[in-house]
Amino acid sequence: MTVYDDCHVGHARVLIVFDLIYRWFLNSGYDVQYVRNITDIDDKIINKSNDKGCKFNELTDKYIDSMHEDSKALNVIPPTFEPKATEAIPSMIKMISILVDKGFAYVGKNGDVFFEIAKFKDYGKLSKKNVDDLDAGSRVKIDDNKKSFGDFVLWKLSKENEPSWESPWGKGRPGWHIECSAMSSDILGESFDIHGGGQDLIFPHHENEIAQSESCHDYKMANYWIHNGFVNVDDEKMSKSLGNFFTLKNVLKKYSGEVIRFFVYKSHYRSPLNYSDQNLNDAKAAVEKIYIALRPYNCIQVDLDWSKASLSKIKDALDDDFNSPQAISIIFELINQLNKVTNNDLANEIYSVLKALGLMAIPQDEYFTKSSKIDHDHIEKLIQQRAQAKFQKDYQKADELRNEIDSLGVILEDTVNGTVWRIK
Repeated sequence: MTVYDDCHVGHARVLIVFDLIYRWFLNSGYDVQYVRNITDIDDKIINKSNDKGCKFNELTDKYIDSMHEDSKALNVIPPTFEPKATEAIPSMIKMISILVDKGFAYVGKNGDVFFEIAKFKDYGKLSKKNVDDLDAGSRVKIDDNKKSFGDFVLWKLSKENEPSWESPWGKGRPGWHIECSAMSSDILGESFDIHGGGQDLIFPHHENEIAQSESCHDYKMANYWIHNGFVNVDDEKMSKSLGNFFTLKNVLKKYSGEVIRFFVYKSHYRSPLNYSDQNLNDAKAAVEKIYIALRPYNCIQVDLDWSKASLSKIKDALDDDFNSPQAISIIFELINQLNKVTNNDLANEIYSVLKALGLMAIPQDEYFTKSSKIDHDHIEKLIQQRAQAKFQKDYQKADELRNEIDSLGVILEDTVNGTVWRIK
């Protein structure tokens, strides 16, 4: 996360997708170290802090807190480590020094330090881009300070009134790409298992990370790369310029974090995700169906035997590149079974699978009755009056009370265990 503003729907997808992956590894018995880097110094942060007339770290602290609020609303587990770029400056300077000494980096005419992509023979292996095509296809004015169009900055000399740190090349600050390489190698080592992010990071960010990390350490940076797809809004790419940009806080005013998580799970993480009111309303209806199916049961979390026929298909789906849409489809097959016959064990299994995926975050009773606009005591009193009227066989009075309850936005359900209610 680059923390200069509130999270948007695209960030929500990243948070939820990698939370699913984190959860599934943990549920599969793996020992997981999950690092989520925070970029707390870059051009956007500096520009916005200047506009606001505040220190850059006051701005970033505010939006880090905002991100944590959003993560909690989405029931996202905190990562094992959440380093800030500004805490890893010494490691970045050390990496840049090694790259300069090994001939992969150079000081440009303006004093900035650049990585020379021509020196890294495997440049483009992640994005499948050809180095020669980068120069040939560029319409951008060539920067005379560096040797080639594709060379990227590792260290920027600071301008007046900009945050800066001492370095062998003068006071300045790191480039974006070196930040992530330093933070990840500090915590996970020179080579680790999985590196992830949104598809928009494949080039140039992740390509540049590979080039500088592998040139510095002489090790393969990551064994696997996982990238989630873009978020579209009504089939158009989300962007501020198109006016279809949604902050997560605004979306959470209308839909719960539970609904947003389910909405994200309904598409495979690598596929485009189409944000629309209709799709979120569908997700909301599906979540309600789950809660209604489990409501008659006082569900508890149980240890899951993934070898059982009812659960093995869910495991197979999630083991197959975290196929959440397939897993959700199988879960609904089990819910349909539960709707046909009372089965406490099956209810607990469904509940426990959903909990493992970060769903069922809202207590079952609270899901149906939580609302600041509903007077719970008044509803309970009307239900008691209706029960008394039915007992006295005053069915007209009972119907009138039911209609009154209905007018308050409440649905009654008469079950074998008594009358329960939920908000429309």
